[in-house]
Amino acid sequence: MREELAGQLRQLRDLTGLSLRGLARDVRGSSSSLSRYFSGQAVPPWPTVVALCKAAGRDPRPLREVWERAKGAAEPSVTTALAPVRNDLPHDITAFTGRGEELAALLGAARTTTMAAIDGMGGVGKTALAVHGAHLLSAEFPGGQLYLDLHGFTPGREPVEPAEALRVLLAALGVPPGRIPDGVTERAALWRSELAARRAIVLLDNAADADQVRDLLPGAGQSFAVITSRRRMVGLDGVQPISLDVLPTQEAAELFIESAGGARPGDVGEVLRRCGNLPLAIRVAAARLLHRPAWTLDTLVERLREGELAVSDVFAMSLRQLDSAQRRMFGLLGLVPGEDIDAYGAAALAGIPPANARSLLEELVDVHLLQEPTVGRYRMHDLLRQAARAEDAAADPGPAIARLADYYLSGLLAATEVIELVVVPVPVVVAQRPPALPDFSHDKALDWLDTEWADITATLSLAVELRVDGPAVGLAQYAFVISLGRRGGMPQLCHGLEVSRPAAEALGGRRTLASHRYLLGAALLRVGRLEEAVPELAAARTLMAAEGDIVGEALAVEQLAEVRLYAADARGALGLLREAAGLVPPGEGAVRVYIGVRLGRALVLLGEHDKAREVVADLLETARGLDRQKVRMCLDVLGRAALGLGDARTALDLAEQAVAISRETRHPVLEAISRTDAAVALRHLGDSEEATAVHAEAMVLLEEAGESHRMVRSLLSYAQACLATGDREASARQFRQALEIATAHGVTYLVPTARSGLARVS
Repeated sequence: MREELAGQLRQLRDLTGLSLRGLARDVRGSSSSLSRYFSGQAVPPWPTVVALCKAAGRDPRPLREVWERAKGAAEPSVTTALAPVRNDLPHDITAFTGRGEELAALLGAARTTTMAAIDGMGGVGKTALAVHGAHLLSAEFPGGQLYLDLHGFTPGREPVEPAEALRVLLAALGVPPGRIPDGVTERAALWRSELAARRAIVLLDNAADADQVRDLLPGAGQSFAVITSRRRMVGLDGVQPISLDVLPTQEAAELFIESAGGARPGDVGEVLRRCGNLPLAIRVAAARLLHRPAWTLDTLVERLREGELAVSDVFAMSLRQLDSAQRRMFGLLGLVPGEDIDAYGAAALAGIPPANARSLLEELVDVHLLQEPTVGRYRMHDLLRQAARAEDAAADPGPAIARLADYYLSGLLAATEVIELVVVPVPVVVAQRPPALPDFSHDKALDWLDTEWADITATLSLAVELRVDGPAVGLAQYAFVISLGRRGGMPQLCHGLEVSRPAAEALGGRRTLASHRYLLGAALLRVGRLEEAVPELAAARTLMAAEGDIVGEALAVEQLAEVRLYAADARGALGLLREAAGLVPPGEGAVRVYIGVRLGRALVLLGEHDKAREVVADLLETARGLDRQKVRMCLDVLGRAALGLGDARTALDLAEQAVAISRETRHPVLEAISRTDAAVALRHLGDSEEATAVHAEAMVLLEEAGESHRMVRSLLSYAQACLATGDREASARQFRQALEIATAHGVTYLVPTARSGLARVS
C-alpha cells in the first residue's frame, strides 16, 4: 500500500520540477520528511498530500483512496510498531540423534501449554534438544525466536539477574531502552504485554533455578517458553517437565558412529561406558577418531585407559591429544569474560598472529572443544570452560585479560581515527599493542563497535575485578568518549567510569586521574546528576591546572558552564565560558569551536540572538576544516539564533542540515537533538502536524538509545514551542510526558520545570 502511494507522490514531485528543498519550501514541510514519503518509509499527513498535488497542479481527490489504504496499513505509531521478527536461535546441532520421546514431548508441549523445562546433568544434551526443537517449531511461532543464555552454571560468571535478562529480552523484541522501566516488576509486566501481541518462542538456556526465570515467562497469549537447567523447575506452576538422562546405549552408539564419520573396528560399548553415555563426552571422544583414519576403537579405549573411569577423563584425553599451542589456546579461552570471541580477540588473548589464532580456533572446533554458533564467532560449553579453567588453575589470569583489554582499547583508539568525536582530554596509552586489528573504515569501525560492545563492557568489568588498572581505566574512558551522541546508554557508561575510578587513583598519574574525573563529571551531568558532577569537574580542573594542561583546564571550565546551562543559569554559564575561551591557546581550533558553540548557546538562552549568530558564524569556517560534527554543532546554534530572530524558515533549513550530518555519521542521539530543533521550527511555521511527526521521530531515536534525560529535555523544548504558538493542549501533553519520564527515571532536577509548565497550561 505504501509503495503505491509513494509512486504517486514521486510522480507529483517530478511534475513540479523542483528540488527537494524547493519543494519542501512550497509545501511548508521538511525535506527529510518528504524524502521518507517519496521512498515509502512513512505515510504523509493528508494536508501534505494536498499541498504536493497543488504544487504539481493536480487534483488531490483521486489520491484519497490510495492514501487511506496506505494509512490503514501503516503501523499505529512510530513508537508502538512491532519490531522486525528476530531469530536468535543458535545453529541447529549437526548429527542430532535419538531423544525421540523427549523431542515429541517438547513439540507436544508447544501446542498444549505455554512452557516446558528440560532438566538434566551438564553435558547431557539439554541445549541441543531445546535448540533442535525450537528450530522445528519456528514456523509455528512466526512472532520471533528468542534465545538467552542465563549463565546459571557458567564457570567464572555470575548468573544473569532477572532485571538484566528482561532488559535483553525486551530489547530483542524491539522495545527501545528509553521505554524499558527500571524495576523488575515493571519490566516483567511490559515483557508479558509485548509477548501477548505475538506468537513467539523463547529459549531460556542454562537457568540457575526457578527464581531466575519466574519473571521471564510469558503470560496471556500464544507464546511458548523453553527452559533448560541442571535443576528441575519444581517451583513453577504449569510447566511441562522433560528430564534427560544419559543416552540409552543404542542411541549413544548411533551418536558416536555418526559423529566419528562411520563405524570402526573394536568395542564401542567400552568407549561409551568410559564416556558415561553423555552426549557431550561422546561427541568429544568421536572427534578424536574423525581425523585419524588409522585409529580403531581399541586405540581410543587405550587412550582413555590412561585415566580413571570418569566423564572428565574424556575431556582430559582430548586435551592430551592437543599440541602445546592448541592446549594453551583452549586454556586461555576459558578466561574469556564475554559470550564469544573472534580471531582478532583470540590472537590478542594469546599474543599470536590472527592467522595462527584462527587455525587454532578451527582445530578446536573440529575436535568439539569449541563451538562456532555464527561464522567467525567462537564460544565454549560450560563444562569445557570448566575444564579449560582447570588446565592451569593456579595461573594468574591478569596478564591474559590485560592483553585482551588492550586489544579492545586499541580497537577503540583506532575507531576514533575514522569517526567524528567531541573534544575530550583522554591521555590513554596502550601498554601492549595487539598482534593485529581489523581494517577500519568509518562504517566498519561502527559495525565493529556494535558487534564487540557486550564483550568490551564484560572485559572492562573483569579488568576492574582483577585490578588490571591501566586497561580498565582506558576502556572506561574511551567507551564513554566514543559513545557520546552515538550509542546512548549513558547510565551504563557512567557506571563504568564510577567503578573504575579506584583504578585511575591507583595508577598514580595526576593527568590520568584528571581525565577520569573530567569524564565522570561529564557523564554525571548527562544523566542529570548535576550536584555530583560539579565536584568531579572542579577536581579535574584543579588537577589539569597543576599539570599545566591549559586545554584540559579550559574544557573542565566549559563543562562546569554546561552544568549552569542545564540548571537554566545562562548568565552564570556565560561568565565561565568566557573564562574558558580565554584559556584556549592559539592553534587549538577544535577546542575553540567546542567552547565557542557553548558560548553561542548561552547567548541564545539569554535572548542575545544577534550576538550568538555573530560568535558562531565566525567559527563555521574553522569547523568545516575539522569534521562534520563540528559543523553540526555550529548549525544547531545558528538555527536556534535564527528562530529567536523570527526566521523560522532558516532555522528549519539549518536544523535539517544538522540532521543529515548526524544521520550520515551515525550519531542518533545528536540527530534527535537536531530533529527536535526542526520540530520547533515547523511549529513556528504553522505546520503542527508535520512538527508532531518530526518530534515523534526524535523521541524514538532517544528511546532507542536509552537517553531518558535527553527525552525529557526534548519534550520540554517542544512543549515550549507548542505554547509559544498557542497550542496549549499539545503543550500540556508534552509537559505531562516530560514529567512522567523525569519522575520514572530519576531526572529529578527537571521535575520542577515540567511540573510548573504543566500547571501553567492546564
